[in-house]
Amino acid sequence: MRFLHTMVRVNNIEQSLHFYRDLFGLVETRRIDNEKGRFTLIFLAAPEDVENVKQNAAPCIELTYNWDTEEYTGGRNFGHLAYEVDDIYGFCQHLLDNGVTINRPPRDGHMAFVRSPDGISIEILQKGANLAPAEPWASMPNTGSW
Repeated sequence: MRFLHTMVRVNNIEQSLHFYRDLFGLVETRRIDNEKGRFTLIFLAAPEDVENVKQNAAPCIELTYNWDTEEYTGGRNFGHLAYEVDDIYGFCQHLLDNGVTINRPPRDGHMAFVRSPDGISIEILQKGANLAPAEPWASMPNTGSW
């Protein structure tokens, strides 16, 4: 058995790609438009995982866009995605500068949470050792749920 992908249903392809691709830096590796099934699948991978995706088809996020209108709430009991980054403070600042709410700031220099445009909780973890606590993160309160 091996892990292949995580599927996330989205309501707006462009808004979701802006978040996952443009802000988070994921790379689109494959796209399937299925007219008969009336859906689009977009597979994304972290830059460091692209070669593994090409060779082994994993690990990926599959954004599923159903062409017929449907409202998804609460991520359909989905927990969260998790990504490791080289500089959690710089990454969170990049997201904040682009209008993304940092729901759980990286006060400990190790972990933060944000939500995608479709309400999917995403955990951001510092690669390697925790960074030293720093402002504005150390005193920033939680916002909303994560």
